Amino acid sequence: MSVDTSSPCRPRILLIADDATFTTALDLGLQSEGYDLTCAKDTGHALSLRGEYHFDLAILDEPLPCNMQHEIARTLREQFQLPFIVLSSCADSSCLQNAIIEGALAYLMKPVDVCQLMPMIATAIARGTELKALRTTRDQLQTALNQERDISIATGMVMVLLDLDRAGAFEFLRRQARSSRRKLGEVAHELIGNRGATLKT
Repeated sequence: MSVDTSSPCRPRILLIADDATFTTALDLGLQSEGYDLTCAKDTGHALSLRGEYHFDLAILDEPLPCNMQHEIARTLREQFQLPFIVLSSCADSSCLQNAIIEGALAYLMKPVDVCQLMPMIATAIARGTELKALRTTRDQLQTALNQERDISIATGMVMVLLDLDRAGAFEFLRRQARSSRRKLGEVAHELIGNRGATLKT
């Protein structure tokens, strides 16, 4: 199951577990529901697979040492932005809280019935897709805000260095952008970066 033979149209799941019996049962269940499963036995193997293939969801099995689980969870969340769920035999509330802190979309107590796991997987994948869309929107908004800030700062620099009013300074930047066939934000960012040196020559 570590060989990537999945269809690009089928959701792909990364399972990090060393229980061969559970892995086989989960693979059969996922295949019947239209998913593809790739299994990794440890953290290093999981990260190498994640760097090579695209996954829609990761499932972390609790037998992983606690510190390793936290490490892989943090990496999946921060570096790969891959949603994940945790399967655990630990009923301690601290385990649940740690999973939540690390970003788990679900925390299921073992033993886990594969049939009951299917709705949770579908829900987690849908939630992961929503979170990805939100991150994209957030990044786009942040980019827009950064560009607006740069344009405002650059306009002020032009006003001071070329002794123009705000409207004249803004129009100067627009002309610079048109003549160089670049976006206004790019011209403003460059001007800030060189501290208006191009205006002094």
